[in-house]
Amino acid sequence: MRTERVVFDVGSDSVVGLLCLPDRSGPHPAVVIDGPMTSIKEQASGNYARALAARGFVALALDHRYFGESGGQPRQYESPPKKIEDMHRALDVLAMRPEVDAARLAVVGVCAGAGYAASVAARDARVKAFGAVAGFFHDAAQQRAWMGEGYDRALDEAETARRRFEATGESITIPAVGREGPVAMPLAEAFEYYGTPRGAVPGYVNAFAVMSRADTLPYDAMSAAPQIRVPTLLVHSKRALAPALAEKFAAALGGPAKLEWVESQGQIDFYDDPARIEPACDRLAAYFAAMSPRASDDVSDCR
Repeated sequence: MRTERVVFDVGSDSVVGLLCLPDRSGPHPAVVIDGPMTSIKEQASGNYARALAARGFVALALDHRYFGESGGQPRQYESPPKKIEDMHRALDVLAMRPEVDAARLAVVGVCAGAGYAASVAARDARVKAFGAVAGFFHDAAQQRAWMGEGYDRALDEAETARRRFEATGESITIPAVGREGPVAMPLAEAFEYYGTPRGAVPGYVNAFAVMSRADTLPYDAMSAAPQIRVPTLLVHSKRALAPALAEKFAAALGGPAKLEWVESQGQIDFYDDPARIEPACDRLAAYFAAMSPRASDDVSDCR
């Protein structure tokens, strides 16, 4: 496997990606990989890109706009619609590469990235397969029920923060993770990753733009499921985040699909533990071999 830094534009902003390529000659099937909320390419998405490249895929992990090396303001702006735009553009970039068979493109998402990638799989006819690992499939109605009166209050705070940014250029942020106080991801497990040297890699910023919630709270990954007609593999654990939502999403899919339950300690070990990543990528590579009759010729089945 070899790696390459790629840069492309989405609108007026640059997007920087980590492209992982198999050593052997192509053209190869290719995949865009989307990672968890606020993450960068040096974390989970890069780990999966390397693992899938070792199995015969050209794999692209991104720093989405507003994060990592990529451009855009405000920084740390978590916007599902913007990330979805980035992934459509990333598919353009992959399709133009000489190492890539543009007829065999796929998208894979980890955690929240699976819910975002679902919209790409639903809307982009070039996508021939979809995979999710420990996917969090945001259900807007369920989110409102979970938050109760806090839902509307959070939206009001987000809109106030957006107006402030538009008027002054100043972005209001809170920590993405933390042990106490208002944080975007109030899970002890999330802090154990992003808040410690385990996941706090150079380039990662532990911050979340409050205006993001105007985009994240109404986003509904569930609505994409019936529109997804391509082969879909969901790898999940009963100990991972929201297994009931994964089941609901799988049941709503409009095409051939498989939900595989695996063991894990929780959610976060899917981000960086080879004992979780390697078997998941074995399953993805084998399942994606169904993208076309030629796919099995150069995609390793490592089951």
